[in-house]
Amino acid sequence: MYPGYFLSKQVILSIFLMGLIHFTSAQTGQTSRTSQQLYQEIAGMDSVLFEAFNKRDLEKLKTLFSNDLEFFHDKGGLTGFQQNMEAFQNTFEKKNDLRRELVAGSQEVYPVKDYGAIQTGMHRFCHTENGKEECGIFKFVHVWQKKDGHWKITRVISYGH
Repeated sequence: MYPGYFLSKQVILSIFLMGLIHFTSAQTGQTSRTSQQLYQEIAGMDSVLFEAFNKRDLEKLKTLFSNDLEFFHDKGGLTGFQQNMEAFQNTFEKKNDLRRELVAGSQEVYPVKDYGAIQTGMHRFCHTENGKEECGIFKFVHVWQKKDGHWKITRVISYGH
């Protein structure tokens, strides 16, 4: 085989790989910073959301969901904003000790261009029943929209019940 041909292919491949590595590194660095910031924002919103839930603060919860909320539950079906606020109110009026905790390490956050973010994870709900703590771990997807500087959940998928 012609030695110059082999050398040319090798040089071209090296240049291509170096460029690809440089491009990937630059993109990963930028995405990583952006993703980390977004992850922290959504983690913070998750904390606000479930602090309000755990404290039975219905007025705060109302501010964290969009009026056009669609909540998909594998057992309960599709519900909207008003139905969910009524369900929260009914739950809170029962004076039970239902509480939610995010399962450590389960949360993932993905950006949605020009909209907000998708949050996935698992959470644990516990309450006392007949003097014994009962808990269940379930999966969820929250679609967050950032509008006018405020985060609100527009879609919820709750499954694995």
